[in-house]
Amino acid sequence: MPPAVPPSVAVVLDPGDDAIHTHTALAAHHPPSGRITLHPGPGTTSETGLAHDLLAALGKTPLLPGRFPAGRQPAWEAVTAWITALPVTRLTVLRAHRLTARRTMRLLQLRALTGIHLTLVCHRPHLPAALHQALQTADYAITADFQAARRHYYGTSAAEPPPADAPAQPTDRWLTLPALDRLVSYDSPTPCTAPCAPPPIVFRHRPPPAPLTGQTAREVARRLAAATAHPRLAAALAAALFTGASFQQLATARPGDYDDATATLALHDRARYTDGCASHRVPPWARVFLKAAVCFARLAPGQDQHLLAGPHDRAHLLRVAEGARLRPPQPPADQRTGRIQWDWRERKEAQRYDGMLTRHQIPPSR
Repeated sequence: MPPAVPPSVAVVLDPGDDAIHTHTALAAHHPPSGRITLHPGPGTTSETGLAHDLLAALGKTPLLPGRFPAGRQPAWEAVTAWITALPVTRLTVLRAHRLTARRTMRLLQLRALTGIHLTLVCHRPHLPAALHQALQTADYAITADFQAARRHYYGTSAAEPPPADAPAQPTDRWLTLPALDRLVSYDSPTPCTAPCAPPPIVFRHRPPPAPLTGQTAREVARRLAAATAHPRLAAALAAALFTGASFQQLATARPGDYDDATATLALHDRARYTDGCASHRVPPWARVFLKAAVCFARLAPGQDQHLLAGPHDRAHLLRVAEGARLRPPQPPADQRTGRIQWDWRERKEAQRYDGMLTRHQIPPSR
């Protein structure tokens, strides 16, 4: 939860547009340490463009796939959800003297919702009128001292070097994950309409998905974080990997079905197509995605009441998975078509079932 009173906005004046301010602020950018530095794209004054710049600074593709009411992308809701979940604690915005009053107000709203420490770097000797106007609604302090500015860019870790990033893995290598075998299953579970507190999952009709190894979990989390800015789609794929659930069953989850205190996710199945309504333990690597999805659902209630996926999200979900190079086991090499076959296991089981029926049919009498 953000603090009741967000921290004061820091305004850094850089009268001479000194390169040391820009270089120091950019060097502080390190999302794993909770710090992002935004250098807004030139030539745009739109609020949505600023949200896209923030998503890019968070390491995500700026566009959110899917259809949205009135054609408006909930980009600011996505930014807020990711900053809340990660969590990012410091945001430095360069070239703040170019911000319109409305874009500045958007940043102030983001600060109020997330409690983030906001630093605006104005490369001018005085505040421009638009920035001054927007700041009248907030508590702020101005400094022109470089060392004070640097403390704002870095926070309490100003003297510490940024942690070393893990070596990047090849992004063109597919990860074949058996837990995705049922993602396009033909089962048809339905959500519960009344309050439902399901017990822990007992896998009666299918084996439980094998837990990911530490290295695979880290790589999956890295790929999902970069593959989409849409919190629901990222959370849906993460949930598919630790539940082994189908798309239809993932679509039964509502915002109240994730309990952050116990790290459990409830999925529903009133007709018991699979294992009935049940709660699943959420592994540590996946919790950030569920937290972001819950926050996104709270901020964008007009989208619908789905936590993970809606009825029209299936194609988008599969595209995100393929963009992250995540797939279920594929047919033998001599049976492949060149495209990812998401229903190969389902078709193989259906063919085996048809073969059993054929063998047990009574031959017609002559």
